Amino acid sequence: MKHFAAVLIMLCGAVFSFAQSDVYGGARDLIARVQNDLKRAADFGRNGDVKKVKRDEKEIERYRNAQHSASSFDRHLSKGKFDKGELDSVINDLKNVVDHNTLESEHRDALTNDLRELRDFRARD
Repeated sequence: MKHFAAVLIMLCGAVFSFAQSDVYGGARDLIARVQNDLKRAADFGRNGDVKKVKRDEKEIERYRNAQHSASSFDRHLSKGKFDKGELDSVINDLKNVVDHNTLESEHRDALTNDLRELRDFRARD
């Protein structure tokens, strides 16, 4: 009976661990997409495709803040630590980029979609 209880506890722990890694894995995939979309938008901001975009230090700082928040959140997730406050920082920093930076329409759409998905993830957890 003791062995059965030990096996049951280990099995429950494994299922919980798998469920947590699945949740964190989904969050990590989302954060990776956010970071890639931010990088593409920042590249446009630095280089400009069709027109020369004025290089604005505040815009660069907003990109940097959003990338830093996303990286910090992902680093903690990789260690199994989920912090809603850090997720809120990612959301706020990304919102600042969308609201205040010069963005090409496809980058604005991608970042707006990322923002919606981050908020949906925040509401689920």
